Amino acid sequence: MATLALCIPAFNAENYLPRLLGSAARQRIPFDEIWVYNDCSQDDTAVVAAGFGANVVNGDINRGCSYGKNQLARMTRCDWIHFHDADDDLTPDFTERVHDWIGTCSKEYQVLLLNFNYIDFKTGTLLGTAGHNAEEMHSDALRYAITHKIVNFGVYERSAFLNAGGFDLDENVLYNEDNAFHQRLAKNGLQFDYLPEVTCVNYRYSASMSVSNELKCARANFHVLEKTVKTHGEVYPAELSMQLWNCATLLGSAQDWAYVQRALSLIRRLNDPALPGGNRLFRLTAAVSPFFAIWFREKMIRLFKSHLRRHD
Repeated sequence: MATLALCIPAFNAENYLPRLLGSAARQRIPFDEIWVYNDCSQDDTAVVAAGFGANVVNGDINRGCSYGKNQLARMTRCDWIHFHDADDDLTPDFTERVHDWIGTCSKEYQVLLLNFNYIDFKTGTLLGTAGHNAEEMHSDALRYAITHKIVNFGVYERSAFLNAGGFDLDENVLYNEDNAFHQRLAKNGLQFDYLPEVTCVNYRYSASMSVSNELKCARANFHVLEKTVKTHGEVYPAELSMQLWNCATLLGSAQDWAYVQRALSLIRRLNDPALPGGNRLFRLTAAVSPFFAIWFREKMIRLFKSHLRRHD
């Protein structure tokens, strides 16, 4: 049987690790290895992880979760890796379902995307699921990675992961590292599959990195798209253009006009750019003056629907 490692990047995670590591301990098929990268936590993260029997790697300075994941991938000797954030959870049949997939599909695919329940931690409300489309990712993994948000729920063949270079450590993509990572894997020819059964729980926290740093996430998304425009702009001009329009609109909602200009400049570099979505007036205005369309739309929202911008 192929071996499977659970790899957890952790920073000040002493309050979350007991839940996750407890879930790991209750799997019907045990993980072959469990690793925790302690990213210079100021609490007892390392002590808690070791208490559950995990292999603990202590960082020398705080470098972020992508660096930690890359380090754990080099440390483990398992055939397959599952990275899992310390503050999320596993279903009891996680390893059983993953091993079933490995036994039948691993010769054809090197990446298995997982389904998860996205749950508000405070209220317990189900906010959504991954809902990926396996046929689309089978047809063209990179197109799928460009046009869909793929978050940190997957299983990866270790050798293919290492050969592809792992997570991108460029600080510009820090707040959009999952998109950068999956696009990198697809660019390196890795094939993606999808397990539709729910195997993970993704909790939404009001103070999470993405919720608290929406502007940084939007800028990081721009830099991810910028890299792919450079490598595959001629192959996917319409797909990249549409994502850049979405990015520019989000940047406009934060009135980050310099980055809006950068996103629109990238769109102009594409040979067959797509026009944005939205109402007819916005599309017509964008065809004549893209920047004015985004600027005017944002001014109208702030004038007539100011409640949509209460986060400012």
